[in-house]
Amino acid sequence: MPLPSGCSINSAPLDESEDSEPLIENDAVPPQCCSARLNLAFLMFCGFSVVYGLRVNLSVAMVAMVNTTETDPAHNNSVISACPRPAGSENTSDAFLQPVGIPQYPWDSETQGWLLGAFFFGYLFTQIPGGYLSGHYGGTIFLGLGVLGTAVLTMLTPLAAKMGLYWLFALRALEGFGEGVTFPAMMAMWARWAPPLERSRLMTLSGSGGNFGAFVALPLTGYICQTLGWPAVFYLCGGAGCLWAVFWFAFVSDDPRTHRRISKEERDYIINSIGPQGTGHGWSVPVLPMLLSVPLWAIIITQICSNWSYYTLLTSLPTYMNDIMHFDIKSNGFLSALPYLGGWLFSVLSGVAADRLIERKVFSITVVRKLFTLIGLLSAAAFLVAVSYAGCSHILTVTFLTLSTTVGGVTASGVYMNQIDIAPRYAGLLLGITNTFGTIPGVIAPIATGYFTEDRTLAGWRKVFWVAAGINVAGAVVFTIFGTGKIQPWAVTEEDGEEAEKDRSRSNST
Repeated sequence: MPLPSGCSINSAPLDESEDSEPLIENDAVPPQCCSARLNLAFLMFCGFSVVYGLRVNLSVAMVAMVNTTETDPAHNNSVISACPRPAGSENTSDAFLQPVGIPQYPWDSETQGWLLGAFFFGYLFTQIPGGYLSGHYGGTIFLGLGVLGTAVLTMLTPLAAKMGLYWLFALRALEGFGEGVTFPAMMAMWARWAPPLERSRLMTLSGSGGNFGAFVALPLTGYICQTLGWPAVFYLCGGAGCLWAVFWFAFVSDDPRTHRRISKEERDYIINSIGPQGTGHGWSVPVLPMLLSVPLWAIIITQICSNWSYYTLLTSLPTYMNDIMHFDIKSNGFLSALPYLGGWLFSVLSGVAADRLIERKVFSITVVRKLFTLIGLLSAAAFLVAVSYAGCSHILTVTFLTLSTTVGGVTASGVYMNQIDIAPRYAGLLLGITNTFGTIPGVIAPIATGYFTEDRTLAGWRKVFWVAAGINVAGAVVFTIFGTGKIQPWAVTEEDGEEAEKDRSRSNST
């Protein structure tokens, strides 16, 4: 159904003034309940839940895989500043016993850091190609094969660990290589599927599967490790990914025009509300204007800063809970997961709130993106600093960590949505670019954490939290100054200009 003015939010702006943003109009909207677009968001949500389960399972399983009684005891004399055990656990041992026949390995803190960061070495290389190809061909095949391939490789983890460190490092890097296409493919699909006034809620719902997956996978991994042994973690997580792929390829289509079960009302609504920006970008892309785009670099720098703290907690929090807080592996998994429950809830709620603010014209798109980014990054930084001074208080530590990730979830409707604002047609490619840079902390942060915490002291972990908080603040400042929600000139094609001219003619004739 066409918008009353004949315009769509993604049409080229008619007014080229500095303050102009895409026009937003209300229209009769087909119900979301049981709609094709909501079904797509749900399947994406499940897919990213699996993706993050595959990504974080090693973080908890590492506690069971490592035989701490055989690691280098050279720094034992410096561990005296670490925390006492929780009440009732004083007689337990650091060594985590596995069922008979399950191997354990003498990996020190530095080695564990490299293994946890290995995933991101591969993850770096397929973001941009994945975004480019998804924008041209559609994202269904790339997202589906990305999850399926990672799931199959995950089931080989016990074999790779048995073969040696280098094999395990290479396998994890290869998993990252396969998974790197998933988020750019998601963004490319939503560029064709997400009506502008529903963009925030649909994309945060699908992307929040990452936080939900971490919330489920972390405690479940701890339970499986303790009952079945750590190899079962990788077999079960990999199997879940293979099962999801069956549903994905059976029910998903790249474009509402080709979906077999979508209603005509919904299809017309999506196509007309998105406009010409909801088509593929072809083989040619404006590379040089992208490289010189200040708003794009603002997104890149901000995502690097935000991801540093996120990946630090995602990969190293179970180690902190084990080495410093001395929680047993079941408690470790649950408490490490608790922050991601809050992050999931806040990211979904922020999507609804952002759409309402834009729809009711309370704030412009630019203000909404900056506001949600600023709140998320600064609040998360404040709570990370609080963690560093919580000392050995188990309650305060868990509370502050939970609040940090919970409030940080609102950035899902800020900077992480911004690619599709500034260039909808190229959103998949842009996410590939920004996520490539944003993955650098995933490589460096676990390694840096390993160096900072080599002697397993509170002082070392305080450095970890302070560095993460400072980097968060830097990202908030950069995006507040340089971010925008306007479609960039290099993202507007001749076709968009012709469509805008037709819209102007229709408006003048009414």
